[in-house]
Amino acid sequence: MRFEPIDRPPHAFQQPVTAGQIQAVCHRVFGADARVSSAVELGLGMYNSTFKVTVEGRDRPVVVRFAPEPARQCVSEREFMRNEYATVPYLAPIAPLMPRIIAADWSHELVGRDYLVQTLLDGVPAPEGLSDYPRPTWTGFFRRLGEITRIIHDVRGPGFGTVAAPRHATWSRAVTESLHDIASDLDDAGLDSADLRKAAALAEERHAVLDEITEPRLLTGDLWTVNVMIDPGAPEPTITGVLDLDRTSWGDPAADWPIRLAASRQDERVAFWEAYGERDLSPSAVWRSLVYEIRHLGAVRLERHRHGQGDRVDESYDAVAEVLSRLT
Repeated sequence: MRFEPIDRPPHAFQQPVTAGQIQAVCHRVFGADARVSSAVELGLGMYNSTFKVTVEGRDRPVVVRFAPEPARQCVSEREFMRNEYATVPYLAPIAPLMPRIIAADWSHELVGRDYLVQTLLDGVPAPEGLSDYPRPTWTGFFRRLGEITRIIHDVRGPGFGTVAAPRHATWSRAVTESLHDIASDLDDAGLDSADLRKAAALAEERHAVLDEITEPRLLTGDLWTVNVMIDPGAPEPTITGVLDLDRTSWGDPAADWPIRLAASRQDERVAFWEAYGERDLSPSAVWRSLVYEIRHLGAVRLERHRHGQGDRVDESYDAVAEVLSRLT
C-alpha cells in the first residue's frame, strides 16, 4: 500500500491512523479480499482525519474519515460525525450534491474512533479552484451558495439544538446551553471564559427576544468555500458538491455560519443574498445577531487554541469585548 499521512507534531489535535487500520476498515466494509493500493490523507479539514483511499477492483476511490478519539472531543463538539450521519435524511433536498455514505461504524473495534466511508465527490475544493477564475466571475458561485443555503434553511425540524443530540423546547435554551458548553470547553483548555458566560447571562435575561424564533430550521453549521467542490473545467465557478456538514443543528437561520460570512464583506459574496433573500434587520434580529456573533467567536477561539494559534486566541477577546459592548 502507498500510505501518505500528513506529518504532524505528536501533540497535534488531529491524531494519525495506521496503514493497517485503514486496511482493516476496508476489509470490514468491502470484504476480506479487499486490498488497498493507496491511502492519501487530505489536509483541508481541521477536525476529522480524512483519507482518499483506492481499493483494487473499485471504479473510484472512496473517502474514509476518522473522528477524533472520544477523550479528545470537547463538550461543544461531541460526536460531530454521528450528528452528520443523523442529518443525512434532512439533507435530501440537496442529495445530488452530497457524498453517499457507504458505511458508518461507531463500534470502536478496529480503530477506537468513529469512522465513515463515503463516495468521493467530483471536482476540486473551492478554495483551490476559485483562484483559477477572474474574481468578477465569482458572483455566480456565491449566488449558487446562497441558493443552497436557502434550500437547507427551508427544512423544518422537531426542536432546537444539534440534530442528533437531545433537543430543547425553546431557542433561547438552545443558545444559552451552547454558550455554556463552549465556556466549559474554554475552562478545560485553561482559557478565560468570563466573556462567554456574560453573554450567556444576557441571553438568559432577554430570552424573550431569542424566543421570537419559534420554528426550528436546519442550519449547516459550517457551510462555506472549504466545504464546497467546484468543476475545474467549467467556464465559470460551478458548484458540484457539498461535504462535511457535521455541525448541523436546528435553530434560527440567522445564526448559521454562511450568513455570518456572507454578511462580513461587501465584495463578490453580496450575490449570495440575490438567491438567499433579504436579511431581517429589525432591532430584535440585530440584537440576536450579536449573541450569535459571540457564540461564533467563542467556537473560533476554541479552534484556534486547539491548533496552537496563541496570538489569534488573544485577538478573540478583543472581538468579543467589542460585541458585548453593543449587546448590553
